[in-house]
Formats: sequence, C-alpha cells, structure tokens
Amino acid sequence: MRSLRLILSNPRYFAPAFVFASLNIWFGTWAIYIPSVKEKLQIDKAELGFAIFFLSLGVFTVFPIASKIINRLRVGRATWIGVAMCSIFAIFPLLAPNYHLLCASLFFFGASNGFLDISMNTLVTEIEKEDQQNFMSAMHGFFSLGGVVVGLGSLLMPLIDNPPLHMALTIALVFLINFSLRNNYLRIEAAAIEKEPFSLKLFRPLLILGIISFVSMGSEGAIVDWSGLYLKEITLAPEALIGAGFLAFSTAMTLGRFLGDGISQRIGSIKIVVLGALVALVGYISVLCGNTLLAIVGFALNGLGFSVMVPELFRIGGNVKGVESSQGVAFIAGSGYSGFLLGPVILGFMAEEFSLKTSFWALLGCTALILVATSVMGRRK
Repeated sequence: MRSLRLILSNPRYFAPAFVFASLNIWFGTWAIYIPSVKEKLQIDKAELGFAIFFLSLGVFTVFPIASKIINRLRVGRATWIGVAMCSIFAIFPLLAPNYHLLCASLFFFGASNGFLDISMNTLVTEIEKEDQQNFMSAMHGFFSLGGVVVGLGSLLMPLIDNPPLHMALTIALVFLINFSLRNNYLRIEAAAIEKEPFSLKLFRPLLILGIISFVSMGSEGAIVDWSGLYLKEITLAPEALIGAGFLAFSTAMTLGRFLGDGISQRIGSIKIVVLGALVALVGYISVLCGNTLLAIVGFALNGLGFSVMVPELFRIGGNVKGVESSQGVAFIAGSGYSGFLLGPVILGFMAEEFSLKTSFWALLGCTALILVATSVMGRRK
C-alpha cells in the first residue's frame, strides 16, 4: 500500500492516477447506457455488435501512430490532449440520431481512448524513471476504481433519466478535476534514449511481452464475460451467486493492483509476473473443480494473479533497451487489447464447439504458457 499512500500524498502522482480513473469513468458511463442506445435507435444485437466494433477499430487505428505523436507533443502534453479528446468525444455516442453516426462517433471515442491509454501509461513510465519510484500497478488500481465510481453513478440513472445529461455532467466534473491537476504533469517529456537499429534481437523481448499481454488480457476479458455463465451452467450456482464470480474477480484485482508495486519493488518485475501466473493457475484449478464456492474463490485468485501482470508489462515494455518508452507501451497495449477483445470470442467459439468447461481448461493452458514465456524472458533479461 506504500504506492497508494505516495499517490494520495503527492499531486505529481495523484494527477496521472486521476487520469487513469477518468478513462474508465468515461468508458463505463457509456457502457451502462448501451441498452438505452440500442432501444433508442431500434437496432438488433448484431447491429449493436458491429457498431461496437467501430469502437475497437478506433483504438487499433491509433496504436501504430500514437508513439510518434506522443514523442512530438511530449508525453505530458499528449496526456492532457488525450483527456481533452475523451471529454469531447465521450458524449457523441449517446447523442447519435442514427446508426451510421453512432458508428462514426464510436470510432472517434475509441481512437481518443486508445491515444490516452498509451500516453498515460508512457507518462507513468517516465515519472517512475525520473523519481525511482514504483506505482504503475497502483495507477491501474485507480483505473479499476473508476469502474466502481461508474457503478455508484449508475444509481443515479432513474433519477436523471436522461443518458446524454448524465454523461454531460460526468464529463464536466471529471474534466474540471483534470484541468485543475494538469500542471503537475503537463511539462513532463520522455527521456532521450540511444536508439538502436531494428533487429530481431531487439524485437524478441517485445514479442515475448506481447504474447504475455495478449494471453493475460485475453483471460481477463474471458472471465469478465463468461464467469457468470460458467457458474450457472457448470457449477449449477443459485441465481443469487451467479454474479459472485465477477465480483470476486474485480475486488481481488483492485486489491492486487494496490499491493503490486510494493511486491514488485522487493522481488522485481519478472518474478512478480511469474508469481501472478502461478496464483492465476491455482485459481483456474479451483474453478475447474466444479464446486460453486471453490469456483468463486478461484475467480478471486484469477483476479489477484492477473492484477499485477499488465501493469508490470507496461513497466517492462517502457524500459526495453533501445526502444522508446512510448513505442514499448504502444506494443504492449496493442497486444493486450487484441487479447481482451478476441479472448471472449475465442472462448465462446470453443464453448459452442466443445463445452464451456473445455474453454476454461484452455485458459489454464494459456496461463501455463505465460509461465513458460516469462521464464524465457527472465533468462534473457
């Protein structure tokens, strides 16, 4: 919890932490109104799914060019511009009067989300380098807290009864807080590095990091989307406990991210990823026992294990020798988002062809793959 105390006691660290929370607040507020948008535009599930594809398309479109833009603008200024872009584009999906404008607005909202994601993770990487402090994991904890804020804000939905107004009030409040904090990071820029010409030797560590990021975030996405159905169909959980797996996963993940920096500082980034994979592996074994309570405990262990992986991957990726921090972060982010979006789809296909339990056996295998990849990375550190 040292990193949490550090963030709460110093505006230099709290300012980017609030940016992390803000990103999930904007995105989460849009997400809780997806059913309202579907009803308003009278579109079916397939059309809605295609519209949400444009959100992902916007994210992936910005990834290849984000690092160059961030380096040109300077990372602190780029982060503030990302905040401003998200503040502008967050409301348009809820204002869209027709399906085509919904798709267009989601594309730009996704692009602004992707740009801010890379810039804010690069910003934290640079502050960690300058100050010799570890708090990346806690920053991602604040991202998780942003989801909690959205959950509490959803209680206002019946009171406000106006999705664009709810989003507008959220944007205004979050933007004003960010505006008051922006000077704490606005002038930060990435430290100059001695770039090396491209070679497979230079690319190999990033490739391994990308594989780990793809698998870990793919597992996260799969648990978020499928844990409830697993409890219902495989463990035959009562209705009151169907959401308990996701709750246990999310709570453990938030807690793990606030504890992760201290552990990382003591044992190192490579070892904490190994430790996280081992905990997640035990979690999957517990889930696959088929008992409801053991499965819920298993999902909690999954959340605890995966909680420390992605923050550490961003930290490692931003410090690869001969690679600019923004490029390393962009590669990790792109790989991770690919896994997060494709993981649930692949799991659904396997569940349809074989069984849902078989899909979770596959997730256990993927976690074992993380252990192997991390071991390779550790030997070549």
